[in-house]
Amino acid sequence: MAQFRSKPFGVTKSGEKVNEYILSNPGGLEVHVLNYGCVIKNILVPTKKGPVDVVIGHDTLADYENDFNSQSSTCCGAFVGRYANRIENAVFSVGGRAYHLEANNGKNHLHGTFPRKIYEVKSFGDTLLLEAESPDGEDGFPGNLKISVRYILTEDNALRMDYRVSSDADTVLNLTNHTYFNLDGEGDVLNQKLKLYASRYLEGNNETCPTGRILPVAGTPMDFTSGKPLGRDIDTGFSQTTMVGGGFDHCFVIDRDRGSSQSLCAWATSEKSGISMKMYTTQPGIQLYTGNFLQDCPTPGKGGVPLQKYGGFALETQHFPCSPSHPEFPTTILRAGKVFRANTTLRFFTGRQCGRL
Repeated sequence: MAQFRSKPFGVTKSGEKVNEYILSNPGGLEVHVLNYGCVIKNILVPTKKGPVDVVIGHDTLADYENDFNSQSSTCCGAFVGRYANRIENAVFSVGGRAYHLEANNGKNHLHGTFPRKIYEVKSFGDTLLLEAESPDGEDGFPGNLKISVRYILTEDNALRMDYRVSSDADTVLNLTNHTYFNLDGEGDVLNQKLKLYASRYLEGNNETCPTGRILPVAGTPMDFTSGKPLGRDIDTGFSQTTMVGGGFDHCFVIDRDRGSSQSLCAWATSEKSGISMKMYTTQPGIQLYTGNFLQDCPTPGKGGVPLQKYGGFALETQHFPCSPSHPEFPTTILRAGKVFRANTTLRFFTGRQCGRL
């Protein structure tokens, strides 16, 4: 069974204490979590050459705070909501009433305040439970929310993230984890390979909002179905990649496994480190972001090294962005008295354990 320990990580600018919680299993996998934003600060994967930290982030609480409060926030490692990704024109309607949000990404609303919350923590052996509330009107959304996030570390090197949210009023909700991965622990990720179990993607406009068209990936740079290096088609002149800073920032429609609640949605691997990661989820979509603007982060990364363009890739399992503007998309409405549940699992392998991508 995984072991648990904690240590102080700092004090926020408003005087709230933040701790770092460390889950470790007998195989040597370690996951470090902050009760600030439910941030996944480190994932240390054991290899023959020593542990490799496969997560991009910061060394100090001040750096996380400055990052998450900036206009170019990376949301490194954070639990994101009330609405992960974008809400077009920062407005949505529920029950015939329009709700106006902060336009914090051009004229759109992006992600929200969950990354800046302090969560109450409970531990149960291999499980870290983080809880918080979001009052009616926070971020402009209706409903008082009760939020529960569980991080569970298993003996077979899997990290499971479970989300449970309830509301006392009809609202919209979209949740994800915004960890950036670098399976080498350094440098860029362009030679790391990725396979997405997704044969369709959401076409985006020049503000990274879906146009409503769901297109096949076949025959385009969006095709990761057979697996390929992240950098292979990143600079081909394809309009969908050039308009998002020269890379990927798109939601892919996961090909669901029949009869399975969790579907395999992504498989990433590095020949350099020998580390592979498989991702499974109950969510309908996965946003691939290749860190096209990480270099704009106002605070340094780990070891004081500035974050770099393509220094990490995010795989954000979620509902589709801008769903309130597209009734044809899976609904993101959470009805009063109902409970939203979703989970995503990361499973890590080294050497030949995972097979060859």
